[in-house]
Amino acid sequence: MKQISSLILILLFQCISAQNNVGLFNKATEFYNAGDYEQAAANYLSIIDNGEHSAATYFNLGNCYYKLNQIAPSIYYYEKALLLKPQDKEIKNNLAYAQNMTLDAIEPLPATSLNKLYNKVTKLLTFDQWAYVAVFLVLIFVISYILFYYHSYSTHKRISFGISMAALFLSAVCTLIAFIQYQDFNSDNPAIIFANELNVKSEPNERSQQVFLLHEGTKVNVMDELNDWRKIQLIDGKIGWAPSSEIKLLKDF
Repeated sequence: MKQISSLILILLFQCISAQNNVGLFNKATEFYNAGDYEQAAANYLSIIDNGEHSAATYFNLGNCYYKLNQIAPSIYYYEKALLLKPQDKEIKNNLAYAQNMTLDAIEPLPATSLNKLYNKVTKLLTFDQWAYVAVFLVLIFVISYILFYYHSYSTHKRISFGISMAALFLSAVCTLIAFIQYQDFNSDNPAIIFANELNVKSEPNERSQQVFLLHEGTKVNVMDELNDWRKIQLIDGKIGWAPSSEIKLLKDF
């Protein structure tokens, strides 16, 4: 009986929290439409503080900070929105506008033709979507194999068997792609530079030599962490150490 009461209280709390977040979202939209971007951002941040993480909230936050000409926060929230909704064209478009305001022009390492083809194919779907496709293909395999077993005519048997084997093979391919993408997602630890100007060091201390200079809004990948320093890598392959306080991780949901 106590467990049922606790469950009812949890559900009631979640309903109240959801209604509160809807109210905050609507109020934030009103502030945004009225041109009060700071108040709009404050309301969207309250939604996040309540534990709700959605692409719409992060996207609207990015819009608020873009209007306020705050480069790093606008890119940061657009990137977080893109993590939750990777194929959204509007998020990508607004992110590109924000990135045009950054000072650092970093060219990525050249990719081979095979890498380009791999990225083009795998990025058609997210890793969970590839997994769903794999499950669907397994169902086709099972149905086709059952039909193969019950068909009387040899032609129908061959067709059913061919479809079942093709579905099984494609399912294995989709599963492999989903696994590789999931591994890549976990190994990638992106972050955004928030310092106006950041001296990146060769070692995790202030006494070490400066290896390169970065500015706010630049995206990096965090490779390691030591005390109050983070080892970062740029898309052109450069590596260095930067204070943790000057960098905000994107996957801190």
